[in-house]
Amino acid sequence: MLVLEDGTVLRGSAYGARGSRLGEVVFTTGMTGYQETLTDPSYAGQIVVQTAPHIGNTGANGQDMESRKLWVRGYAVRDASRIVSSYRAEQSLDDLLASSDVVGISDIDTRMLTRILREVGSMRGGIFSGAALEASEQELLRTVREQPTMSGASFVEEVTIAQPVVLEPEGEAIGTIAAVDLGIKGASPRSMLSRGLRVHLLPATSTVDELLAVDPDAVFFSNGPGDPAAADAQVDLLRGVLDADLPFFGICFGNQLLGRALGFDTYKLKFGHRGINQPVLDRETGKVEITAHNHGFAVDVPLQGEHVAPHRGGRYGRVVVTHVGLNDDVVEGIRCLDRPAYSVQYHPEAAGGPHDASYLFDRLADLVAERRGGSAGRADLPGSAADTLPSSQKES
Repeated sequence: MLVLEDGTVLRGSAYGARGSRLGEVVFTTGMTGYQETLTDPSYAGQIVVQTAPHIGNTGANGQDMESRKLWVRGYAVRDASRIVSSYRAEQSLDDLLASSDVVGISDIDTRMLTRILREVGSMRGGIFSGAALEASEQELLRTVREQPTMSGASFVEEVTIAQPVVLEPEGEAIGTIAAVDLGIKGASPRSMLSRGLRVHLLPATSTVDELLAVDPDAVFFSNGPGDPAAADAQVDLLRGVLDADLPFFGICFGNQLLGRALGFDTYKLKFGHRGINQPVLDRETGKVEITAHNHGFAVDVPLQGEHVAPHRGGRYGRVVVTHVGLNDDVVEGIRCLDRPAYSVQYHPEAAGGPHDASYLFDRLADLVAERRGGSAGRADLPGSAADTLPSSQKES
């Protein structure tokens, strides 16, 4: 049984582990890449509804894990595949969910559920199976309504690494990136390593002094879960990076934290953007990119013109909106004009695709080369040959 806080009840079949799980119920529109979705730490605290009707036919394998575990609280699908049809599969999706203690539900009308979430907005909910169904519907609904909302929630310390890790590229490194793990996926460091960048992966609890101690040529803030308004320590860390005038690139949660570090507000979207088919306009080139998203919050920056960052009377200079979501005009990217800092709200590193925005990591490599006094373009950088690979191999 899946229960929403508005009283909606859907009955289906148990899928994955048995028990009860509570979380914010959200939907994702991706038709492929379900294992990347399940292992994306940005989904911590959420029950994910797949709008694609048939899920699980390619099974699961160790290579497609984007982090150390499954992070979703619960999983809801319409038609769970009864068989696995892929030579890469090592187990079924049902088995992966069960072994990861993720409670799921199948055989429900996910189209109807998605329409509710679009019209009402993302809601608190719960999936209940096995012994958990011994409680009455009213008791389950009360349990759902008593859980905290996503607004004000923080999961950073839950998803981040415990200790720093150094990752070396093949061949000589062209520079060093301090990558702050706010809930990073494996594709992000792979994208940097393939461009010849050494990656110091740092816990989200790192101090400015600890970050500067690795002598980075640039700083990267990853994706991650929760409300950016609850990440004061990471905002302060980012302000230390800006004060040091280090090049900065952020994605998803990192974009929201850059906005807050500059003095802008963030706000919760009605039902968010989740999927791999979101059209975004790059205003600086005029191109439209099809991009992967997973965010329920957005940065509140006026879309038109240049704006002086409000923090500390404008000490960080001017800011422009570089990318806009074409479905709803949500800010999808910002850039500082007086600091070497830029960020996007979507996922240019999406392992399952699309790869329209992978050039953003090229831009990071260029910033590093410029900082180190080199004049080499991307074609001359070690590892840039990865851009010539087919998209199926590019992020492997």
